Amino acid sequence: MNKMQQLVECVPNFSEGRNMDVINQITGVITQVEGVKLLDVDPGEATNRTVVTFVGPPQAVVEAAYLAVKKAGELIDMRQHHGAHPRMGATDVLPLIPVAGITLDECAQLARDLAKRIASELLIPCYCYEAAAFTPERRNLAVCRRGEYEALHEKLTTPGRQPDFGTRAVDEHMERTGCTAVGARNFLIATNFNLNTTSTRRANAIAFDVREKGRPVREGNSLTGKVVKDDQGHTVMQPGTLKATKAIGWYIDEYKIAQVSMNITDIDTTPLHVAFDEVCRCAQNRGVRVTGTEIVGLIPKRALVDAGRYFLEKQHRSTGIPEEDLVFIAIKSMGLDDLKPFNPREKVIEYMIEDEDKSPKLVDLTVKDFALETSRESPAPGGGSIAAYMGALGAALGAMVANLSSHKRGWDDRWKEFSDWADKGQAIAANLLHLVDEDTLSFNKLMDAFGLPKATEADKQARTQAIQAATLYAAQVPLHTMQEAMRVFEVCKAMVETGMQSSLSDAGVGALAARAAVIGAGLNVKINAASLNDRAAAQDLIAQAEALIAQANDAEQEILSLVNSKL
Repeated sequence: MNKMQQLVECVPNFSEGRNMDVINQITGVITQVEGVKLLDVDPGEATNRTVVTFVGPPQAVVEAAYLAVKKAGELIDMRQHHGAHPRMGATDVLPLIPVAGITLDECAQLARDLAKRIASELLIPCYCYEAAAFTPERRNLAVCRRGEYEALHEKLTTPGRQPDFGTRAVDEHMERTGCTAVGARNFLIATNFNLNTTSTRRANAIAFDVREKGRPVREGNSLTGKVVKDDQGHTVMQPGTLKATKAIGWYIDEYKIAQVSMNITDIDTTPLHVAFDEVCRCAQNRGVRVTGTEIVGLIPKRALVDAGRYFLEKQHRSTGIPEEDLVFIAIKSMGLDDLKPFNPREKVIEYMIEDEDKSPKLVDLTVKDFALETSRESPAPGGGSIAAYMGALGAALGAMVANLSSHKRGWDDRWKEFSDWADKGQAIAANLLHLVDEDTLSFNKLMDAFGLPKATEADKQARTQAIQAATLYAAQVPLHTMQEAMRVFEVCKAMVETGMQSSLSDAGVGALAARAAVIGAGLNVKINAASLNDRAAAQDLIAQAEALIAQANDAEQEILSLVNSKL
């Protein structure tokens, strides 16, 4: 229920870069899909190609991609297409990219299903490439696209070159649309590392030190020696130190400095912070310093959060701090604001999606405004939201004691122990804060169901079904609040037993808040379950709630006894 929001990015390339009316019609169908945010439209006149970037929940992105392919197939005639970039279809490539809450393998399956649908419903043959490829050779896009559009007839009739979906005789429709390559790949981060030099040669040397491809091996191991060839006549390369990276050095007149310009093609293999540290090391070996980092385009939140954790761990500091603080540490550690201000709200994909959602959230209110909003005559926010907030406060108190303990003088060798507890507390608090608004949302859904029409028997039946579904959900949300709040006791108990003794009372109050959250949410489970027609489901929900309440009472008493024995 409270699973991290899943986000997928899609970067289709359409074979039209000059006619803005066509481009706007294609992007128009993308923006019509609820939940999808169009991030960028980049037309190129010379290439006669437009790169579009959009992001959203997986199914919404897949639907938007399908509609865009359909519209491009209707508007673009590949028989008339000419441009500088390789291409084989109206929609040339269509990669799906995991951003948050979803794996590359899951995106690969989405891509295969999408390719199958495009081929069967739109009659556009599809190749699956990169992580979605069915054969190792087709992981390489160039293999799928070999011969480009002009080889369309050959591709469709030659065994081994035929598409993964949609093989059939070439007809006029296929000649218009060409083929499409649908794939899945990891997020690519484009970044430039700023150097305290104007030397492109020094920047290139550092780039060759780190990039996966490395540099050519030369006879005598010198800069001017003859390039070494293997038995097949291929240049022998000395690999660089960073996998999944491409890099080159250049001079930027705007900033009057040289940079190492890098594409990180797999941030799981080489995270941004690892690339930064390695470029710093190689630069220092050549008498050069990295003064900062420039992010080109957008970046997934986890790249900054992971970087913040990494740099704190190097300091033996707790990582169990709010997400915003982790991002701040990342910005300062890598000098993301070296050349110009770095605003995470404008550079981080997830934040851009959040800011696009204009619906007000309770957790965004001040403490005072939250209390005042609760006091008003509207029934929401009510006890369920307050219970979730109390649980979040309990978790926050546990995390606070852990953070204080991790930084206590003389306990330096225990920083990781307390950092792990603080991480747990932060995760629980984040989940419970989400449930503050989720509980109110569930109530609003129930009210919406009661407002459905009931003029006919069909209306009445549909309304009853909607009310029962919403009632079940309204009982499940506070049950989940209870389950999350129960996790607070573990953190608070550990802090009473092993944390700073001067903060015993804080951990005790955390336990009190957790018990209040469990019992309060339990009341909401019971009142909503009472309205369920499915009495078996209702009794099961109530039984689970009663069991959790009993556990919470025991846990609170145990922790308070420990606190009082140490005061």
